[in-house]
Amino acid sequence: MTTLGIVFRPQRPPEELLPTAAAAERAGLDELWLWEDCFEESGIAAAAAALARTERLVVGVGILPVPLRNPALAAMEIATLARLFPGRVRIGLGHGVQDWMGQVGARVESPMTLLREYVTAVRRLLTGERVTVDGRYVQLRDVQLGWPAAPPPVDVGAVKAKTIALAGEVADGMVLSGETTDEDVRQAVDAYDTARAERPGRVTSFLIAIPDPDAAARYAAELADWGLDPERAYGVAGTPADIAAAVGRRAAAGADAVIVQTTAEDDPVAYAELVGQQVRPLVG
Repeated sequence: MTTLGIVFRPQRPPEELLPTAAAAERAGLDELWLWEDCFEESGIAAAAAALARTERLVVGVGILPVPLRNPALAAMEIATLARLFPGRVRIGLGHGVQDWMGQVGARVESPMTLLREYVTAVRRLLTGERVTVDGRYVQLRDVQLGWPAAPPPVDVGAVKAKTIALAGEVADGMVLSGETTDEDVRQAVDAYDTARAERPGRVTSFLIAIPDPDAAARYAAELADWGLDPERAYGVAGTPADIAAAVGRRAAAGADAVIVQTTAEDDPVAYAELVGQQVRPLVG
């Protein structure tokens, strides 16, 4: 069965997160995903709150921009969540939006080198290993977590070919943004599978899914806000059956988990209820 979840968008007030997480769990959704968009809401703080408010729901962060955190700090935060909420945490790491990284003085010359060094170091730290690294960007000397956990999945957020290959080489999964079509996902999955060879991995795909009323107009406005080509089929607008069909197509393209997102203006509680109660039963 396809893993199905929703995004709680960080453009919504933080106080709406807890009722949304509770609604998602009540409605039978599998996962709730958070974005750490600059300069909105913290992914780790929001994940901790959502996990504490629920009992079964898996909470993912897609993604943590790696230039913003020392990898030892990221490993400490991830391990703390994993010990408090075992089996319910999934973390994505990625380049971050380069303009945002430049705003805070964290932009690097080689984002690929940083991401490779960072993901490798964090995953080693999460196993409890004592880590020394003398990389171009990651510098650790005899670092070991005091409270390691059974390591949760660490994914890489990917768009372009080199990052997709990196996800296959060093991470537990790949996260694809909502700026992808079914064909984009199919091509990315093929490249990811080649890079990971026999290593296990999961593909998580965000999917723009705008419900009625006025779904078509709101979908068009959403694409315009994102600067996306309206001629390309990034997502779906319409009824719960339309959304379920789009989820099925995304799964057929190779996504193991489909995480749907609506506009920042929509009530996230109502969206969680609609997806869980009306879309979930229609998804295989």
